[in-house]
Amino acid sequence: MQQAHQRHSKLILSFFFLLILSILNFDAKAQAPDLVRVGNLKFAHYGAISYLTEHCGKYGLKVQERVFAKGLDIIPAIIAGEIDVAASAADAAIAGRAGGAPIYAVAGFAKGGARIVVRPDLKITSVKELKGKKVGVARGGAQELLLYAELAKNNLTWSEQPGKDVRIVFMAFADLNQALQAKNIDAMSQSEPQSSQAINKGYGVELIKPYDTPMGEPIRTLVMTETMYKNKKAVAEKFMKCFVDATKTFIEKPDLAQKYVIEKMFKGQITPQDFKDAMGNAEYTYDLTVEHMQITTDLMHKYGVGRMKNPPKAADWVKLDLLADAKKSMGVP
Repeated sequence: MQQAHQRHSKLILSFFFLLILSILNFDAKAQAPDLVRVGNLKFAHYGAISYLTEHCGKYGLKVQERVFAKGLDIIPAIIAGEIDVAASAADAAIAGRAGGAPIYAVAGFAKGGARIVVRPDLKITSVKELKGKKVGVARGGAQELLLYAELAKNNLTWSEQPGKDVRIVFMAFADLNQALQAKNIDAMSQSEPQSSQAINKGYGVELIKPYDTPMGEPIRTLVMTETMYKNKKAVAEKFMKCFVDATKTFIEKPDLAQKYVIEKMFKGQITPQDFKDAMGNAEYTYDLTVEHMQITTDLMHKYGVGRMKNPPKAADWVKLDLLADAKKSMGVP
């Protein structure tokens, strides 16, 4: 009788033990952070996006960053369902949307960040003097569209093939500086901090910051998948709050931004002076407008960037409500 009672007591204890474990396990699952997969590029003014990986834990999010060579490379990953949010030049985002990528533009995250840089030995002092020259640029970035807008403003024609005023040479961002240094190209339309590096190392000089066309300063665009925007509203809202908070932190604490970009993003490959010069030609921001996206779309269509048959209307896919709510909750004007 006593043994039966003991077995009964052990069964009860085991039951309660298992019940407690299941409750703890359920609670752990309930507290597990939501995963957000972010596509990013390796530029100084993309630093606040990278910083989300360290900053979003307090918002109940785990941000997983994947760095791509250029903005257009992110689009296939979005279509394949591998990326939830991406940092992109506006034109890459627009081309992606035109090609059927299920994305919304939800914020801006940086402004500026481009220069046209020329070889010092050529003594070029105006865009018109690029006639007869080879100019390198990465395809699908803001730099491509900015270059064409400047050439058009100066009544210059361009092509990848001979026969036009300017010969365009497409190559990766990382290869442009080497090509300029080796004198394989005469000039480049380049991002930051690479353009500042070329200037600081003496094999490039600034010709122009190409912001004097209808496009103005390019606004780099944060895009979100339609699935996340529509079906994961709570996660999307938390992510946008973290984005605003992280960007605010970088704006208010430039020393922290510098340290993070140099040490974490570039692993010491750029100097503090490179960073300061780069951010002297760019700034972190939150904002985006439908008007800017429409102007960019119109210029892309005009110059054949992105080869869009049906350019998207900005008002149909620029969704700024999450940004407005996040800024309001964070007290950001």
